[in-house]
Amino acid sequence: MILESIVTTADSSGVVNVAPMGPEVDGPAVRQIKLKPFRTSRTFSNLRSVGTAVVHVTDDVELIAATAIGRIEAAAGGGDAGLGFDQGMVGHLGRTEPLLDRWHKLVDCCHWYAVEVEAWTEDDLRPVATCRIVHHGFQRPMFGPNRGKHAVIEAAILVTRLGLIGRDEVRARMGELRPLVEKTGGAAEHRAWLRLESAVDG
Repeated sequence: MILESIVTTADSSGVVNVAPMGPEVDGPAVRQIKLKPFRTSRTFSNLRSVGTAVVHVTDDVELIAATAIGRIEAAAGGGDAGLGFDQGMVGHLGRTEPLLDRWHKLVDCCHWYAVEVEAWTEDDLRPVATCRIVHHGFQRPMFGPNRGKHAVIEAAILVTRLGLIGRDEVRARMGELRPLVEKTGGAAEHRAWLRLESAVDG
């Protein structure tokens, strides 16, 4: 089962990276997590060098959109930098706080899992890090099913694959999803959608 999430990692200097990822979990109870970062990603580099991460479940589609287009680079110790958005509107995006001196947790999320890597399964493109859950916590309830939110998440995943499937294909698929945002989304969903469309249009 794939759990759409936001993953925070840090390098050996404590610089935090915030990235979208769909880890593999063993079911709704989530007793084990497998992370599958691309070799070229900061997440992979950080996991190799430090070996810890926090997997966050969130319904904040603006954050998901921001990470998908690579406009989040959170600073350790609670700051946020390089967001690329209107700070007055979405300045909360990517803000982190230290967790037991080994992890960096998003200040705003629904629930989270602090993990450490136990083993690697090598792959030329996406090695698999089998992780042990060391700590987990609940911060706030999720909003609940909403087709607009799900459409933004699907579009964000498409945007991360621009280099693989091309802009025309991504635009076409997003065109099918847009009515769901227009009909059922709120202000946050509309803002997130506009950011994703801007990223596709380059």
